[in-house]
Amino acid sequence: MKLSVKTDYACRVLVQLARLHGRGELAHIEELARIESVPANYLVQILGELRNGGLITSRRGKQGGYALARPAAAISLLDIVALIEGDVLELGAAAEGQSGRRVRQAWREVRAALEKACAAVTLDQLAA
Repeated sequence: MKLSVKTDYACRVLVQLARLHGRGELAHIEELARIESVPANYLVQILGELRNGGLITSRRGKQGGYALARPAAAISLLDIVALIEGDVLELGAAAEGQSGRRVRQAWREVRAALEKACAAVTLDQLAA
């Protein structure tokens, strides 16, 4: 499994939004890009994807910005990875051959363990 830079950027920016959550403050793209060292033009795309996926909300205008759509404790690494990457570990292995079924089962167990570990880490933990 290899996570993209896009997923890394999304995680970092969401952690920053988690730090602001509950204060009534909205974050601006320029500020997020500077604090988390993410290219602003790329961040626009990522924030759009996070908004469309329901993890953040946005408000336009001079007083606008971005905020988490739900509490930081309710957003896990699994939510972020699933939104940006799709399946945490995509299984394409066939169950053919003498060992195929057992190997596929092993990969299913690895995927389940990885998903469980990712689900256990939430934005509030990362923002602390």
